[in-house]
Amino acid sequence: MKVTGDQALVKKINKSIVLHTIRRNSPLSRAKVSEMTGLNKATVSNLVAELCAQELVTEVGPGQSSGGRKPLMLHFNSMAGSVIGIELRVKQLTAVLCDLSGGILFESDFSLDNHALPYVLERMKKTISDLIDKAPESPYGIVGIGVGVPGMVDENGVVLFAPNLGWEMVDLRGILEAEFAVPVTIDNEANAGAQGELNFGAAKDVRHLLYISAGSGIGSGIIIGGELYKGARGYAGETGHMTIEAQGKPCSCGSRGCWELYASEKTYDHSEFSLPAHTTQELVRYAAAGQEDALRHFSSMGEYLGIGVTNLINSFNPELIVIGGALSEAEAWLGEPLRRVVAERTLPYHKQQLEITFSKLGSRGTMIGAGFSAVMHFLGDIRVTV
Repeated sequence: MKVTGDQALVKKINKSIVLHTIRRNSPLSRAKVSEMTGLNKATVSNLVAELCAQELVTEVGPGQSSGGRKPLMLHFNSMAGSVIGIELRVKQLTAVLCDLSGGILFESDFSLDNHALPYVLERMKKTISDLIDKAPESPYGIVGIGVGVPGMVDENGVVLFAPNLGWEMVDLRGILEAEFAVPVTIDNEANAGAQGELNFGAAKDVRHLLYISAGSGIGSGIIIGGELYKGARGYAGETGHMTIEAQGKPCSCGSRGCWELYASEKTYDHSEFSLPAHTTQELVRYAAAGQEDALRHFSSMGEYLGIGVTNLINSFNPELIVIGGALSEAEAWLGEPLRRVVAERTLPYHKQQLEITFSKLGSRGTMIGAGFSAVMHFLGDIRVTV
């Protein structure tokens, strides 16, 4: 289908291209923007003037000259506003206040005693209110809230099914927008984590990525051709509920033998070993001290992680696997058994030029990615497909 548009639409698209070019590559000159975008210098100059007037771009200079007058350098104004990124976990609610470039300004977290909707909403609203109060003065203030949740989310921000929370059909976006009167984006936590890695972490410039969010459960953010893949109805990535044991343990999703029953924090309460702790942070401390049961448990988890990752590699043929979420902080004990199982079981050609790494953003990846989605909603990430 051909796409047509009037002059105003063309200008809007060009303005978005210029803004995101500056956002991703600043500092750079007008001439460099023209070169990178293919837009003529007069068009770039006019659009930059508008962006400066909107306080989204600032001029700082002069820069290096190749001859003649030194150019003024353009910077994306990351402090034009703030966003809040939230990850709702099974046992914890974590949140960050970020600038428009993903820089963390403040962090907060609460332990969750239960998953009852009124209780979780009360905690979430208090967290958001506290971060709003801490936001620095800026031209646009709080421009959005992004939330990553451990479950299936539709395009309207409704949490359709979150088995680890016991939630169904919760209009989380509607509830939060009514409370705070700012745009809210809701997505699966693994999709948000994939966006965090793609834009700020280990996966910059990667076209084919699998982000494995491993914590209280397991989910996957799938990047194909540089774009987030959500499937026919938006629910792709529920890999924690793929079966790896045909007659395995019963799962809260209604199935049996699901991957996350053997390779997530769910294992801590039902381990064959006598564990001295029941959170990843605590278990990491014991493993670092050489506690045998902690070491054996992490080794077992790493092997099961490797089995699931192998299935995904053989299915999607990615160039990069990033392990994120709470378990990314146990890389020292999970990495070897995971990579060993993958090396033993993955098809030969799928292993070529494949890299497996642990998130550089650690447990913050989902929060940063959720905040980034709110930034993109504010800036208007306009794409036209012909």
